[in-house]
Amino acid sequence: MHSGSVSLVLHSHLPWAMNHGRWPHGEEWVYEAAAGSYLPLLDVFDQLVKANISPKITIGLSPVLCEQLDHPSFPEKFTEYMEEKIDFAEKDQERFKESGEDPHKIYLAGWWKEWYHNRLNDYKKKFNGSILGAFRKFQDDGHIEIMTCGLSHAYYPLVGEDQHIAQQIKFSVNNYQKHFGRKPRGTWIPECAYRPSYNWKSLIPVEPYHYGNHRYGVEELLNMFGPEYFFVDDKFVTESEYQGELDGSHKGGNHKSTLRIFNVRSKDSRTGRTSRVLARNRDLAMQVWSGEIGYPAHPNYLDFHKKQDRSMLRYWRVTDTKADMQYKDLYHPDWTWEKLDMQTNHFIHHLENTANYHHENNKEWASICLPFDTELFGHWWFEGPQFIKYLCEGIHHSPYLNMATVSEQIDKMNPQEIIAMPEGSWGENNDHSVWMNEDNKWTWEMIYNSERRMKDLMDNIDIKSINKELREVLTLALKSLHLMLASDWQFLITTWSARDYAEMRISNHHSDLDRLMFYAQKLLAKDKLTSDEKKDIKAIKERNSLFDEIKIEDYFCLNG
Repeated sequence: MHSGSVSLVLHSHLPWAMNHGRWPHGEEWVYEAAAGSYLPLLDVFDQLVKANISPKITIGLSPVLCEQLDHPSFPEKFTEYMEEKIDFAEKDQERFKESGEDPHKIYLAGWWKEWYHNRLNDYKKKFNGSILGAFRKFQDDGHIEIMTCGLSHAYYPLVGEDQHIAQQIKFSVNNYQKHFGRKPRGTWIPECAYRPSYNWKSLIPVEPYHYGNHRYGVEELLNMFGPEYFFVDDKFVTESEYQGELDGSHKGGNHKSTLRIFNVRSKDSRTGRTSRVLARNRDLAMQVWSGEIGYPAHPNYLDFHKKQDRSMLRYWRVTDTKADMQYKDLYHPDWTWEKLDMQTNHFIHHLENTANYHHENNKEWASICLPFDTELFGHWWFEGPQFIKYLCEGIHHSPYLNMATVSEQIDKMNPQEIIAMPEGSWGENNDHSVWMNEDNKWTWEMIYNSERRMKDLMDNIDIKSINKELREVLTLALKSLHLMLASDWQFLITTWSARDYAEMRISNHHSDLDRLMFYAQKLLAKDKLTSDEKKDIKAIKERNSLFDEIKIEDYFCLNG
């Protein structure tokens, strides 16, 4: 009776923040996400497996995030963060009692103390002090699929050099192998931002990129370095052009649905390389995604925005999404379970109807793809992990659906049709405007100048003849370039959510790269570095202590 499968896809990423400040922005982001999203999700996976239900969720862990969760300082710093939260809850409880606060608010302070204590206990005992290790075990046991992402989450369509996009992909595969002991089958292209092959030129006049040059399509670069599939928003499939079948025939092309899986190939491709693409079913996803009309907007759920002074703990419920903060009512954890159950049943009903309708009308299996940012579940929507648990349980008992990882879906459906997709992202207006606008275009001027300078330097070096000191400087320069390329900086500038921090970070990485280029040129000229310059190199290495597997020889990966 089954008519389709559901692939729940969770994309997990945070920019490199270790050793770059903690409050109000920086390392705190990593600890908040670990406590609020990653540990609760791992606990949900654990509960499901113990109930003989394999969650079959596909979760992406970006290389930058993996490096932070696996950083030598993470266990101690994360433990300190959790203990601080427990202490804050205790102090809140004492202050609330002394000031005669509502008894329920006093209860909530104790509830938070217990919640953080339980999460810390899970981290240390249930998951042996390793979030990555726990994810890896669930994958090794066949319960989830872990995919990768661009090395530093670069915005592929606007990057000036294909060489640097290729590095983002190749280095991400290497990083994945380091952490998970195998190659990834799939990848999340940052911001679901796709660019086909064509005579590309930059959107701002920076030499040499505004003259126009034939570029590889994103799918071609993925095909070259391993990942077999990626994701886009719905319109990139529904507005695509049919290109035929893998066997060269033209027998399909009449039904471009988000419930199908396709091969994508650029119309102007010079290689003929393809990759598999899955599209978000937007109508279904927005039921979960939207904070205004979706499930997270229910009045009984914990409000994300209103926080207690000093402790920054949350004691209030949504109440009304349009209500001023002063009108928020206190949160009641026990008021959420019935509503979660009702919403999950409602969602599963929609999933079943969608799959059944597609199956009946097209006589084929329905592939429902639901991609979300992982941090939606737990961090933004506190009750989200429990929603996922109920969803997996409900689909496990559905007569029409089953949960499936993306690789399982692809292997089952073996898609043959080829499409050519338009350019864009899953951002506002499905274009590049969030990441390239009047507020942040200056960052691209810096990036393009840095890309060109790096390429010019590397094109004129014989890597086989460089010494250890120059190798270290060039490797640090390459890391600094990729940290500059992170799409997070433009996003944070556009949204004003951490604008000053983002502007500082990309400027600092640019400054690091600029100095490292200078040091490299000195060494190439056989000049010695001063003691201060050596101290500077050491400081940069300590600040950006990630991606130790990167080798400067891999700069030329696109050249074979």
